[in-house]
Amino acid sequence: MTGVLGALSEAWDEVRVHKSRVVLSLVGVFLAVFAMTSVTAIGQIAAQVQQETAERTGGRPATIAVQAFDPMTGMPPDAEAWDVAVAELTGRYDLTTSATISYGEGLYRMPGGTQRVQTVRVSPSYGELHRKQPVEGRWFREGDRTSLSPALVVNEAFLEALGVPDLSSRPTVMLGGPTPVRATIVGVLREGYGSELVAYRVDRSGGSWGDAGAVDPMQAMYGGPSTLKLWVHPDQVDQVMETVRRDLGLALDGAQVDPYRMDAEGVEETLAVLRLAIRGAGVVVLILGGLGVLNIGLVTVRQRIREIGVRRSFGATSGRVFSAVMLESVCATALAGVAAVGAAVVLVRNLPVERWFSDGIPLADAPGFPVAAAIEGMIAATAVGALAGLLPAIIAVRAKVIDAIRF
Repeated sequence: MTGVLGALSEAWDEVRVHKSRVVLSLVGVFLAVFAMTSVTAIGQIAAQVQQETAERTGGRPATIAVQAFDPMTGMPPDAEAWDVAVAELTGRYDLTTSATISYGEGLYRMPGGTQRVQTVRVSPSYGELHRKQPVEGRWFREGDRTSLSPALVVNEAFLEALGVPDLSSRPTVMLGGPTPVRATIVGVLREGYGSELVAYRVDRSGGSWGDAGAVDPMQAMYGGPSTLKLWVHPDQVDQVMETVRRDLGLALDGAQVDPYRMDAEGVEETLAVLRLAIRGAGVVVLILGGLGVLNIGLVTVRQRIREIGVRRSFGATSGRVFSAVMLESVCATALAGVAAVGAAVVLVRNLPVERWFSDGIPLADAPGFPVAAAIEGMIAATAVGALAGLLPAIIAVRAKVIDAIRF
């Protein structure tokens, strides 16, 4: 242990004595580690963005969508019977990661007149399943089902059509229909195409406004077919689909139940390839920096060959000389690695990642600086120092004492 500490102390003293040379030799390593760490971190964040973008549309791996129809008429089952069957199914198997959704249109009294707006009826858990992250406000909560004022989550085009800049004034809108009611906008999403208005409303809402805003029985938001969505483990997809088809079919008196997987399969494999490619690019950059350290290390050993010969003549062993030269390179590159990782953390934490990669949509699982990227940067810096110091250390050990002194 004493020998190791002594070698480290000696290596650090050499680094301090030759500060100018060390700084010049480590510029390449610093830039290489900085680039590798930054690219790896940004790549992992970009992969997270791509994953969440895919899951906003198709759901998380693995999401199963379930619909039911009468095999004779093609009509969906009665809404109340469907809700009861779904509640029994999720309760029987303790399916906590489930959500319901149905599409329709509603009447909204906007400043420019009453408009039909695409309205989506969802359960609060739908937000977690599809990573619905409002750019302002919040998503639905369980308490919204018993609120006397319907909670709405709308897109930015809806808010603009309402003539409201943001949610600071707690904006409301009147729902049309036979029993008008004032709804409260609690969140804003960034979705829809162009000027398309979109509104989300919580399912199984209480109060006399239950059917407010419906256009007609065929397009009614609460009269259309509902879809049950289940978030299950990918290995259980086939078993869950078969169980759901059987149980819902029995509960709905022989209705045709069609479960299918809707999330994008293979996304995780694609993201793994992306991460591997990013790491590969970082390794190439690091190797180029390591070659610079190696070249300077070889030149340095040639310049210090007389010093090495004198030390050998005073009894320094080959192992001590080897470790001194090797650890000098390791200490220097490790120091450069610490500085590079710190600079990369500052850069990545201050980048507008959501604006660049996610169109300003907040990430549901916003990653901080990936710890793995920082660890990889430090390991890479230390490894480069060891490899770059290996050849100079071998040359120093093999130098003959008398020749080194005469050099």
